[in-house]
Amino acid sequence: MVSCRHPQVHEMKGYMLITQYHGPTLGYSPESGVNILYVDGKAFKDLSRDSTLQPYEDWRLPARERAADLASRLTIEEIAGLMLYSGHQPIPNTATGHYDGKPFAESGADPADLTDEQKHFLSNDNMRAVLVTKVESPAVAARWNNHVQAFVEGLGHGIPANNSSDPRNEAGTADEFLAGAGGQISLWPRPIGLAAIMDPHLVETFGQIASREYRALGITTALSPQVDIATEPRWRRVLGTFGEDPKLVTDYARAYCDGFQTSQGKAHIADGWGWHSVNCMVKHWPGGGSEEAGRDAHYSFGKYQIYPAGLFNQHLEPFTLGAFRLNGPTQQASAVMGYYTVSWQIDPSGDNVAQNYSRYIITDLLRQREEYDGVVCTDWVVTGDYPDIDRHWGKPWGVENLTVAQRHFRALLAGVDMFGGNQEKEPVLDAYCMWVDTFGEQSARQRFEKSAQRLLLNSFRLGLFEDPYTDEDEAAQIVGNPDYMREGYDAQRQSIVMIKNHNHLLPLDKTTKVYMPQRHYPARTGFWGERYEAKTDYPIRPELLANYFTVVSSPDEADVAIVDIDEPLGGYGYSREDRDKGGNGYMPISLQYRPYTATTAREVSIAGGDPKESSTNRSYLGKTVKTDNESDLDLVLLTKQQMGGKPVIVLLNLTRPAVVAEFEPAADAILCCLGVQNNAKLDILAGLFEPQGLLPFQMPKDMLTVETQQEDQPHDMLPYTDTDGNTYDFCFGLNYSGIINDSRTARYQR
Repeated sequence: MVSCRHPQVHEMKGYMLITQYHGPTLGYSPESGVNILYVDGKAFKDLSRDSTLQPYEDWRLPARERAADLASRLTIEEIAGLMLYSGHQPIPNTATGHYDGKPFAESGADPADLTDEQKHFLSNDNMRAVLVTKVESPAVAARWNNHVQAFVEGLGHGIPANNSSDPRNEAGTADEFLAGAGGQISLWPRPIGLAAIMDPHLVETFGQIASREYRALGITTALSPQVDIATEPRWRRVLGTFGEDPKLVTDYARAYCDGFQTSQGKAHIADGWGWHSVNCMVKHWPGGGSEEAGRDAHYSFGKYQIYPAGLFNQHLEPFTLGAFRLNGPTQQASAVMGYYTVSWQIDPSGDNVAQNYSRYIITDLLRQREEYDGVVCTDWVVTGDYPDIDRHWGKPWGVENLTVAQRHFRALLAGVDMFGGNQEKEPVLDAYCMWVDTFGEQSARQRFEKSAQRLLLNSFRLGLFEDPYTDEDEAAQIVGNPDYMREGYDAQRQSIVMIKNHNHLLPLDKTTKVYMPQRHYPARTGFWGERYEAKTDYPIRPELLANYFTVVSSPDEADVAIVDIDEPLGGYGYSREDRDKGGNGYMPISLQYRPYTATTAREVSIAGGDPKESSTNRSYLGKTVKTDNESDLDLVLLTKQQMGGKPVIVLLNLTRPAVVAEFEPAADAILCCLGVQNNAKLDILAGLFEPQGLLPFQMPKDMLTVETQQEDQPHDMLPYTDTDGNTYDFCFGLNYSGIINDSRTARYQR
């Protein structure tokens, strides 16, 4: 008996679905003008709207063949649009967005509506890569995605949007690098906290869960993982890495990409890719963890990356041995992001330009030596101008004297495919004309078409040309569901590292009388210029603390005190005040609380020079820096004094290594918290979960060992040894019984 199963049409919220036997589900908007073609009893989307099934519309063909066909049909203006990558897009955009010419608050717009600016760059600039940041809710994010997809489906060749996100699932927030945080979603430790668990299988599980949540939100590219080896302890971006050990970072890079990119079962389309897959844009090639003196490359004062130990090739390993050699069938991360920095004196030709402009780093090493043919994207706004050496916007390091269009041309010559943070096609078209003038029109067309093929392939493999839409009701059920939340919360608890437990103080009994002092939070200015005023408050709400222990209001009543503090906030490495007084502006970055004077710093910096400064010597020898939160140290010492001989527990919130020598003798127990919720900390204190975390980096004895370590070398500091005789080295951690020795320490401990 023959069974004839014809495609079935279903009406969804704002779009239509067609399900078919032995074929993919098709999603389309009736308003887009796209019709459905039926060939041999199968349904196809007529994205070109010419009533003919073009090869790129035929889902039966391999993704690479479809990408090549569509790339050959695109105009240079359309390809230039594919090369663009939007700036940060919150949903809704209540700050700078306009809706029919009005600010959101005055417009009456739905939170999921497109802004005027988004409509412009999607239609006028042909852009399809959109960076999504904060969202009001999963349902709003899904609905916004559907509006975007319906809008672009009716344009040109019907190329869908490939929406992306910075890391979204981190319990600890940092406004500089976690612009994607916000909205209901499963909460996990920061990457540096995941590193403390030292379990690649768990990281792969995280990738599987996060990719389901991303796809439910309409997000198909993750601007992660950050696999820079954190060999420079002062670097502010250690929090986004997997620590300082090359082997661990390499294992994690592989596991993370396998988890995000691999689809299985009914979700599988081909070659491991499918409806659960999310492209990984692994960063930052060729590794960004060796910044001189730990400065930040978002600013010109942090533009140089150095290799005093000669370990440049070791920093490539998380890419070459990890993200490019996956265990899963997708084989390698589908995209790579270069970093802002100049890899000082790495190019044999002596060309000291930022990695995004370096033909040696992008073409010779990445494309040719490693045979990588995925998408290469610049980091954000590298082609723009910058107002001053300590003001971040554009980051054209090494090519400051070129025009914006010339920078685009230089990056294309280097081998990049996309320009992060550029949502205007004009400079890309100008660069195309420069290529024509230099190499001829045929060469220019081939160069642009090759990038188009790579970019389109990442959308074809994920099924976006068939169905880019998301069910907003399903999104609300998937994103942050109880099972996912439980997995993330358990990982938070696993990530906490207990480095001291004098006389087996922990765990505490529920009847323990606990005193927690209020903490002073200094005023600060955020990365985006937002101002946070000084305040004094409880770091953990008393009502939450009372769920675990008996809370008392004074040290006299208490059995034990709990002090929750941050790591030392020791500056950015540059001071306009010093510059205005005639200095070069460069300052030490301190990992200790008390004022630090750099008496052993380099007399002459290894790298230096900028058009906006007169000196090439970036030394800070002899200068003193004060820590913004010295009051955190004072709080520990004062509490110890107030408690008399009774014990004090310190909860140390870490984003990078810290000098703990100033307070360790006053602490009876210390937990290192690497981006977790307060409940997770209290579960450890109360014995509801035994500590399992291991230090993902060395904790230095003092600033002398920080100053004398080499920026590109792991494990080269003298670790601190505490009053109990334990040394806070990489891979050290305690459980309630003592020092942890297990399969993880056997694999990763040096």
